[in-house]
Amino acid sequence: MKVSAAQLFRPSGAIDRGPYALIGILGFAFKHNLDRLVATYGFHRPWDLFNYWVPLRDAANITSLERSQQVFLAAMLAVSLPFIWIGVMLTLQRLRSARLPLWLVALFFAPFVNLLFFVALCVIPARDPREPEHAKTSSWARIVPAGALGSAAVSLLISVPLGLGLGTFGVRVMTNYGWGLFVAVPFTMGFVAAFLYGLRAPRTLLSSIGVACLSVVLLAGVLFGVAVEGLVCLIMAAPLALPLAAFGGFCAYKAQRSRWIQRDAPVILSVLVLIAPGIQSAEHLAGRPSLVFVVRTSLDVQAPPEEVWHRVIAFTQIPPPTELMFRAGIAYPIRAEMVGTGVGAERHCVFSTGAFVEPIQVWDEPHLLKFSVVSNPAPMEEWTPYSHLDTPHLHGFLISEGGQFLLTPLPNGGTRLEGTTWYQHGLWPSAYWHLWSDAIIHKIHLRVLRHIRDEAEHPHPLQPTSAP
Repeated sequence: MKVSAAQLFRPSGAIDRGPYALIGILGFAFKHNLDRLVATYGFHRPWDLFNYWVPLRDAANITSLERSQQVFLAAMLAVSLPFIWIGVMLTLQRLRSARLPLWLVALFFAPFVNLLFFVALCVIPARDPREPEHAKTSSWARIVPAGALGSAAVSLLISVPLGLGLGTFGVRVMTNYGWGLFVAVPFTMGFVAAFLYGLRAPRTLLSSIGVACLSVVLLAGVLFGVAVEGLVCLIMAAPLALPLAAFGGFCAYKAQRSRWIQRDAPVILSVLVLIAPGIQSAEHLAGRPSLVFVVRTSLDVQAPPEEVWHRVIAFTQIPPPTELMFRAGIAYPIRAEMVGTGVGAERHCVFSTGAFVEPIQVWDEPHLLKFSVVSNPAPMEEWTPYSHLDTPHLHGFLISEGGQFLLTPLPNGGTRLEGTTWYQHGLWPSAYWHLWSDAIIHKIHLRVLRHIRDEAEHPHPLQPTSAP
């Protein structure tokens, strides 16, 4: 099939998978090199593949960008507009050629999912408009029972081990907790489970989504049962994984109406299964960007700053936690010890999993205590029926960079005490996981600040907490 230059800019017409794949790959290669030139020589910034999902790795908060960052993003967007237009036009033509719903073009803009979408359009053949809907089904239908219960059981027996293998590859081999693990794997599992479920006979939308979600729930049970993951982490991942599995089930439900797609089930499923490890490998090669986040928590203390200061630098033993998250295994603060005084002194904030080692950077008594962090304990102890569970995400994926206590005098003689933590984590999608980490750190702040407040408002003779 010949492709004219005019065809690149109009939505009408159709394009076969070969020209679509060739234009897409060459177009991306050209665009990537153009982006590198603009970023490197125009703005003196590095640019690699990961920047297409995180354009500014050094921006902690995208809502408060500097002027130079705003100009940089605007320039990169302007460069992208012609390529976006061509990509959308060709995708519409490819969907028309494959006789797929044109609304699927929206997946062109979905991060990482658009990679899977592009590969799928590269392998799905063009469909003759005269081809009947009752085309021959796949030979895979022989392994799937005709009954709804039997087909659901077979689909789960295939999709759950598949998810376990994909997850193990990402975590143990690629040591990566990112888009491949938390987005591609649940979507793939949901699609495969619902697709096999509807291979012999059309199923309802609700039952397809139910089977898709059940595959992820069963995988979570397996991971918990064989001591791969703890219960708390699985609960945190559920709000992200279940909707993606449901979306995979929805896509499979739509696909079951096209018998020619089911006829080519081996090819489609094989390509789909390769997407997750492909993304995991790309993330591993690209490395984890260092995105720094900040959490601030404050409360008022009915005591002067001088009294509060002594409780800040080294607070006594905090009573056992009552909060559910801490009792479930999230690391919580116990006490603080100070070795020396002034800049260069070392504060040890002892948590349930170990001690943070915090060299003092600013000692402005009784106003500001600022410190860096040179040693981080594990962020949690996995809740598990086994004696101990040491998962990779407990090491190096949630790191405290530094913190401070700011004491501001109030007109009534009290003190506003504000605790701040700067931290980074290597879990993606970052926008989802930093909601969890922000909430946890906020709870940790409150546990410390409330204890300091109680001690300052009800003073008693300070116990020696400074090491000689």
